[in-house]
Amino acid sequence: MTIADELGRRIAGMRYEALPPEAVDWAKISFIDTIACALAAAPEAGPRIVEKVLTPGGKTGPSLIWGTDRRVSSLDAAAINGTAAHALDYDDCNNSLAGHPSAAVLPAVLALGESLGSSGRDALLAYIAGFETQARVAHGVHLHHYEKGWHPTSTLGIFGAAAGCARLLGLTPERTATALAISVSLASGVKANFGTMTKPLHAGQCTRNGLYAALLAREGFTASAEAFEHKHGFLNVFNGAGNFDAENILAGWADPLDILAPGVGLKQYPCCGSTHSAIDATILLRERHGLTPERVAGIESVTHDRALAHTDRPLPASALDAKFSVQYCVARALMHGDVTFEHFEGDAWRDPEVRKLLGRIRARPHAHQSDGMYEHFQGEVIVTTTEGVTYSARVDQPLRGPQNPAPPDRLEPKFRDCAARALRADAVSRVLETLRNFESLDNVRELTELMAASVKARSDTRVAA
Repeated sequence: MTIADELGRRIAGMRYEALPPEAVDWAKISFIDTIACALAAAPEAGPRIVEKVLTPGGKTGPSLIWGTDRRVSSLDAAAINGTAAHALDYDDCNNSLAGHPSAAVLPAVLALGESLGSSGRDALLAYIAGFETQARVAHGVHLHHYEKGWHPTSTLGIFGAAAGCARLLGLTPERTATALAISVSLASGVKANFGTMTKPLHAGQCTRNGLYAALLAREGFTASAEAFEHKHGFLNVFNGAGNFDAENILAGWADPLDILAPGVGLKQYPCCGSTHSAIDATILLRERHGLTPERVAGIESVTHDRALAHTDRPLPASALDAKFSVQYCVARALMHGDVTFEHFEGDAWRDPEVRKLLGRIRARPHAHQSDGMYEHFQGEVIVTTTEGVTYSARVDQPLRGPQNPAPPDRLEPKFRDCAARALRADAVSRVLETLRNFESLDNVRELTELMAASVKARSDTRVAA
């Protein structure tokens, strides 16, 4: 039996009743977080350009563009909402994937669920099936896949989107396998485009393409059953011979579910996750020693070289570029004790006080002892004051979950702050409560109809870069 065949059998065999309650709870947390991030990005230029290009002339359909009252085709909604979910780089992370699991899966599942009239339970099961699938493929290809330059959110997330949609469609194991095999040829996304609108476009394209693959498979489209392990298949082409372990893809399926271990990480700052440990360490030093920019002679930010490959940006050249500059993020953390939306909007990246501080911040790799993903997120910040005193703080894992969970009271303020950018204030609580009780929905359209009825009037697109 091929990898696609075996994955198809396992995906098709998943049942809501067999899911651990804590997995359903974490799925709902991810729904809340992902939709919040997408609503916050509703005015951003990237998602609006995607909407303009894909839906000219007022095209309509069954699926909602989040943050608006417009409905378009499921494929278009998946692409637009997936791009929005990742546009601010505020969406959740997963260590197995080395990327953003929910932006890759949820927009496709909900867009399809609206067209099918699926229940909340159906959508939750589909999402968890997609999450598990993309994580299992990741176990077979990392860390070489990540270091080679592929963007796993897209290149692996497409398998999560395809699996979730196949499960929601109720495809047979054979057609689920075909959907995954089709996805092999639709997978793409390179890290060279980090810091531009194309990075969130990766999420939009993989959600759309995963849904597309599942719909094609439903209609009898064909693909090679050996699309993963063939000498010209995914593993050999994307990773290269000797740089993957196919057995790891199938080993440990749902034992435990990946959404529980290592789990899903909720971002506390709207910027690249590889900067978060340095931000946390800087805030800790600021609070512990009363540090201000005026008292600082120099700062060393020490993170994994795997992270520095895309975060060592001493002089960011745009707002999006600043999201991937560990130097910029450390500077903002020192100046404000937090890193917020406003620090990446308009010309904030040009702030003369920030630019002055950037000249005193140096980034270098730490002497990591292993190749695990946990070391990937380790960060240390060393501050030398103008008085010649040195302070340091190390953070091994930024606030995430469930292994290192953020305090539970952080999710609701994040949702409210994000949702208020697109929804009327009087409706935010009702949308949040609907998401908290998502499994009770008879039809997922109950959520999207509430969202559509709650939007603020559309304003001019915000220039994000």
